[in-house]
Amino acid sequence: MSTIATPLTSRPQAWVLPDRGKVAMASLIIAESAIFTIFVVAYLFYVGKSLTGPTPREVLEVPIFFTICLLSSSITIHYAGKFLEHGKHGAFLILWLLTIVLGGLFIFGTGLEWHRLIYERGLSISTNLFGTTYYSLVGLHAFHVTVGLIMLSLVAVFALAGRVGAEQSWRVEVLSMYWHFVDAVWVVVFTVVYIVGR
Repeated sequence: MSTIATPLTSRPQAWVLPDRGKVAMASLIIAESAIFTIFVVAYLFYVGKSLTGPTPREVLEVPIFFTICLLSSSITIHYAGKFLEHGKHGAFLILWLLTIVLGGLFIFGTGLEWHRLIYERGLSISTNLFGTTYYSLVGLHAFHVTVGLIMLSLVAVFALAGRVGAEQSWRVEVLSMYWHFVDAVWVVVFTVVYIVGR
């Protein structure tokens, strides 16, 4: 039996370290996911255990329009990054600003809902277990959206000043990871609060 030796025709490729920004953002997302998981589990555990009203079924209205706004912003930020990567600064800026508007509409909708719940329905964070867990979970998400909007706005200011070009597209991609995370978390929160929890 003869052994056929096959010569190596190509060298193994050198291992390249992953991008530090993406690794840092992925680590932040994992940590924040753990925090959101705790709040979601607490909400599910306490739902229906309030001794007094109001209950979710009595006061919650499904925020369909504002949810569509937030989820649409994942599409606009994705394409904004692609346009920047290809050097299309104008298209990037339009979609980036549209992302900020859509996120701002979502926060506005959250504010409207809270105003209605507090002043018309009498549900505050101290009313009952539902109020405590609802405001904690939805408030945590609203805080993350607000932080994201601040970061997006800073990028917009630099872009308007002509300081954001194709060479910064990797930084925009890292920020997009955070925004997609915020949108994905809302899908979970929406499902838990407005569908399962009712």
